[in-house]
Amino acid sequence: MAGIAGQTTLGQVLTAGPFSALARLQYRALASMRWSMFRNTLRTTQGVIELGARTVAFAFYTVMGLGMAAGFGGGAYAIAASEKWEILPALFWVLFLLWQVVPVTLASFQEHFDLGGLLRFPVSFGAFFLLHIIFGLVDASTMMGGLCCIGIWIGMMIARPDLYAWAAVALLFFAAFNILLVRAISAWIDRWLAQRRTREIVGALFFIGLLSMQLLNPAYWSSQKHPHVSDKTRAEGLRWLSKANSVQRWLPPGLAAFELERSAGDRPVAALEGLSLLGVYVLGVGSVLGLRLRGEYRGENFNDAPSHKKAERRAASSWLLGGSGPMAALMEKEVRVLTRAMPLIYALAAPLLMVFLLSGVFIRHGAASGHASSFSWLVSLAYALVGFTQLFYNNLGPEGPGIQILFLCPTPMRTVILAKNLFHSLLFFVDAILVCIISSLRIGWPAPAAIAATAAWALFALPVHLAAGNAFSLNMPYRMNLGRITRQRGSQASALFSMLIQLGVLGIGAGVIAACSFLDKLWLATFVFVVLAIAAVIVWKRVLDGVDAMAARRQESLMATLVRTE
Repeated sequence: MAGIAGQTTLGQVLTAGPFSALARLQYRALASMRWSMFRNTLRTTQGVIELGARTVAFAFYTVMGLGMAAGFGGGAYAIAASEKWEILPALFWVLFLLWQVVPVTLASFQEHFDLGGLLRFPVSFGAFFLLHIIFGLVDASTMMGGLCCIGIWIGMMIARPDLYAWAAVALLFFAAFNILLVRAISAWIDRWLAQRRTREIVGALFFIGLLSMQLLNPAYWSSQKHPHVSDKTRAEGLRWLSKANSVQRWLPPGLAAFELERSAGDRPVAALEGLSLLGVYVLGVGSVLGLRLRGEYRGENFNDAPSHKKAERRAASSWLLGGSGPMAALMEKEVRVLTRAMPLIYALAAPLLMVFLLSGVFIRHGAASGHASSFSWLVSLAYALVGFTQLFYNNLGPEGPGIQILFLCPTPMRTVILAKNLFHSLLFFVDAILVCIISSLRIGWPAPAAIAATAAWALFALPVHLAAGNAFSLNMPYRMNLGRITRQRGSQASALFSMLIQLGVLGIGAGVIAACSFLDKLWLATFVFVVLAIAAVIVWKRVLDGVDAMAARRQESLMATLVRTE
C-alpha cells in the first residue's frame, strides 16, 4: 500500500473518495495481503486448526441463522396471509433486539480484524470508513440478522408476491440501520471505557442498576401470589401499551413495519414517507459512527499510559501486596493489569447481569421446602465461567510485548503461570459468590444437598479449565488489546475448543446431578464431584510441571505472536 501511495501526492490520497481509482488499488492490495496471510498460515499446524475452527464456527452460525430465518419467515408469512399487520412491528422489534444482543453474548467467541493498523498508511477517511463497514459484515450478528431478513422477505413474497419490491427495500434499510448501529455502539463503548474516569462511572451505574433491579423481585413474586388483575390495573396497562405503540411507530422497527403495512394497503405515498424516515435513521447512525471513526482516523488514542505526574506518584507509592518473593510481585502485576483491561472487566461483569436475567427461567418448586431448582447454581456458575474464558485460556495474552521480560527474568515460567492460576482462582471464587447471591435472591436458595454438590462441581471444573487454559495459552495464544472491548483479534480455534470444554464440564455436572436426583440421592453427587476434583487437580499439576518445557519449545512463536503490532 505504501508503494501505491507513493505514486501520488499525500493530498491526493487523503482527498480521494472511497470509490476512486486509488482507493480501489488499496482495496486490491489489502485483499491480496489478507489472502497471502491466509495462504501462509495454512503451512503451519496451528493455521490448519484455525481454518477448521473457523469452518465449524461459520457452519454453526449459519445453521443457527437459518433456523431463526425459518421462524421469522413463518411469522411474516402468517402475518401477511392473515392481513394482521398490527402484529408486524413485534416481529421487527424481536429481530432488532436479537441483532443487538448477539454481539454481546458472542463477544468472547468471535475474532475481529482491527483496522487501526491501516492508519499507518496514507488511506483516505472514506476508504477507512468503508473498510470498517465491510469487515463488520462478517460478524455473527450480521450473518444471522441478514439471514433473518431474507427469511422475512421470502415469507412476505410467498404470501403477498406484489410486495416483493417494497419488502426488499424496507428490509435493506432496516438491515443497514442495524449493521451501522452495532458498529457505532461498539466503537463508542470503546471510546467511553478507554479512560479511567468514564470507566468508573459506567461501572458504578452498572452495579447500581443491577442492585436496583433486585427491587423488582418482591413485586414479581407478590404478583405471582395474587395473579388476579383488577379492571383498573388492566385499563392502566392498556393505556401505557397504547402510548408505547404510538412511540414505537416512529422508531426504525416500527417504521419498517409501517412501510410494509402502507404498501400492502396501496398507499405508496405513506409508505415512501416511512421509508424516508427510516433512511434518515440510517444516515443518523452512520454519522454517529463516522464521528467516532473520524477521531480514530485523526490519531485519537485513549490508552492507559499515565501522565508524568501520575507516574511519579505511582513510583513513590508502596506495593499493594507485601512479600519479597516472585509470587507476590506477579500477583500484584495481575491486579494492576486487571484494573486496566477493559475486555476482562467486561467479561467478568457481564455474567452478573445475564445471571439476573436468565435466573427467571427457573420456577420455584417444592413449596414445602421453599427451595429453588437443583440446577440453578450449576447453570449460574457455568455462565460465570464463560466470563473467564479469556483469563483461563489466554492468560499470557495481556502480557503483550512484556512476554520478553518474562523470558529474560530468572523466574521460571512455571512460577508465572502458577501465580496467574492462583489469582484467577481467587477472582473466580469472588465472582462465584456474587453470582450465587444474585441467583438466590432471584429464585431462592437451593437445597443443602444441591449447594454442596454445586460447590464440589466448581472444585472440579476450576482445575479442568486451568489445566486446559495453561496448555491453550502456550500453544494458541493471541495478543489482547487491553483498551478495547470489541475488535479483539482472538483465536477461533481457542474459542471453539474452550467452548466445547465448557459444555463438556457443564454436561458432566448436569448429568451427575440429574442422575443422583432421579435416584433421590443428591448427596452422592458431592462425593462423585470430589473424586473428579482430585483427579482434575492431579491433571492440572502435571500440566503445570510441564509448563517450563512447553514454554521453551514455544518461545519464538510466543514472542512472535504477542510482541507483533496489530
